[in-house]
Amino acid sequence: MIYLQMASLPPPEPAIIDLARRTLKGIGWNSLTYGFGKLLTIVTTSILAHLLSPDNFGLAAYASVAITYLTILRDMGLGAALVQRRGDVEKTASTVFTLNLMVGLLMTATTVLLAPLAALYFKEPQVTPMLRWLGLSILINSLGSIHMSRLQRELNFKWKMVPMIGSTAIKGIVSIFLGLLGYGAWALIFGQLAGSAVSLILVWVVLPWRPRIMIDRKIAGELFKYGFIVMGENALSVAQDDFDYLVVGRLFSQAAMGIYTLAYQIPEMLVLSLLWVISDVIFPAFSSIQSQAKDLKKSILITMRYMGLIITPICLGMIVAADPMVRVVFGEKWLDVIPIMRILALYALVYSIGFNIGDVYKAIGRPAIIIKITLPTMIFRILALWLGGQMGGLIGIAYGHLLAALVEVIVRLVVATRILHITFKEIFTQFTSYVGGLALLAMALPLLSVTGDLFPLVRLVILVLFGAAAYIGTMYLIERHSFADLIGLMRTKKVQPD
Repeated sequence: MIYLQMASLPPPEPAIIDLARRTLKGIGWNSLTYGFGKLLTIVTTSILAHLLSPDNFGLAAYASVAITYLTILRDMGLGAALVQRRGDVEKTASTVFTLNLMVGLLMTATTVLLAPLAALYFKEPQVTPMLRWLGLSILINSLGSIHMSRLQRELNFKWKMVPMIGSTAIKGIVSIFLGLLGYGAWALIFGQLAGSAVSLILVWVVLPWRPRIMIDRKIAGELFKYGFIVMGENALSVAQDDFDYLVVGRLFSQAAMGIYTLAYQIPEMLVLSLLWVISDVIFPAFSSIQSQAKDLKKSILITMRYMGLIITPICLGMIVAADPMVRVVFGEKWLDVIPIMRILALYALVYSIGFNIGDVYKAIGRPAIIIKITLPTMIFRILALWLGGQMGGLIGIAYGHLLAALVEVIVRLVVATRILHITFKEIFTQFTSYVGGLALLAMALPLLSVTGDLFPLVRLVILVLFGAAAYIGTMYLIERHSFADLIGLMRTKKVQPD
């Protein structure tokens, strides 16, 4: 999706066409992985929601959010540094693998030591043993993360999907099996560990690269210079993205934590995770044209356009169909999820605007810009979430997310106009998907009222079919030339390098 020819733009160079073709192919495989993986996750979550109680989900969520914060340093940004780097690939990869292994061992030991503090914060003693078991996943993931980074660097998402799908499948199977045996929250913990182990095995199978245990000091110094900034940005993102769980876990009951976790899970699976999936492809693709400012600018705009075409109907569909969706997927005992999920779906739509712009800053070797954006917006988000939780409960936290996303998007776009020389007019002309979104709402909202007495599954199918028809029909009238360009580009033969 790096560059698609539009009628008002000059024809791209053959090399850019080839890059676009390879990037679209990568997005295709990544989207297939994402779609199939999320389908498995939704099916698994649906079964587990019927097997387990909100208390079970809440308890597992305590341990999960704790492990997220304890692994905030993860690979120190070295995986991104490997993707961005253009030379010394073999030495760089082995150096990064060795450093990652050292960090994995250190973080696993740290998790074992700090687990009682997490249990004290959440006021739940069972968090201690759960967190110590989850700590093993840090070490397991450190052994395979560089293999995944190499596949990403090479835009080889066809093989990257194997460990990702395998992990999701095994995680679901183990969790459901243990849930049936009555393991409760532990079913989710051991399922997570099983998924990590299978992912490690499969990624070493599909990528027969065997690292050397070595550290090249010169390369390491260059990597740290770039990686620490990326790590800082990632750490800030995690701190703000998961702060809501800290608030819910501290202020409310274990059952409330379970309800909020499921309310957030659907928007996260269908939208927020999709943003990161696309980012996995966009970042290495942008990195390969990092010195071509004109092509980067065109790529940013067209990527924003097509991301909007995908994400807008998903978010609006969740808002409209939240009631029958929750009843069908989770069951009647989870009805408190509905109003929270609707607000979070709107938050996901706002948050997606210009999300890919940060990948450009990393690609051109200026990730510090992301830090300067993230730090003040993170402080605002934390305040919004804490005040929202104090004043409005779980609903207040969801509105805190929405308000923070609005502020972050404004800052993100303003900075882009200054740094990347993109005008607001150029940005706003990419939001054609909102016209289709209005058509979707105009069709689906009346149906939501008149189908209230129908069986939830039937109601959900009607809303999805008619809403999708309204959106696709409208967007075909508006965007038929762009879709033709996309299809033409996908059929373009690969340009052989000189």
